[in-house]
Amino acid sequence: MSLTPLDIHNKEFSRSFRGYNEDEVNEFLDQIIKDYEALIRENKDIQNQLQTTQDRLDHFSNIEETLSKTIIVAQEAADELKTNSKKESQLILKEAEKNADRIINEALTRSRKVALEIEELKKQASIYRTRFRTLLEAQLEILNDESWNTMQLQHKEVE
Repeated sequence: MSLTPLDIHNKEFSRSFRGYNEDEVNEFLDQIIKDYEALIRENKDIQNQLQTTQDRLDHFSNIEETLSKTIIVAQEAADELKTNSKKESQLILKEAEKNADRIINEALTRSRKVALEIEELKKQASIYRTRFRTLLEAQLEILNDESWNTMQLQHKEVE
């Protein structure tokens, strides 16, 4: 158990012959009591400061730990976002490639269909031309035929 200022104050010394001067001893004890009380107060202040400093240190340690965890979580979130973005961009690219292939295939199909239609139209035009030529040739034959000339003469006489 530690010595208190009250213990020092209440301390009684036995008297002996040729002992110390009682007033000097009491003055010295009073001085010790004051110094001891001052040391106790100073020690208490230092302990309070130490506790305050320890509390602040604990607080800052907690903040540091929280920041570290936050940084780790943020990094993980950033990595996950990056991964998801990469996957999404790959999906978009694949979808675009499928659409491009579909558009190209549709264009090729239309192109073949138009080419077939053009060939059909060329055949029909050729048939039409042949028929028209045949018709014209037949009409020219009729015009060049001698009976046409006689028909014209007969027609004039009738008038």
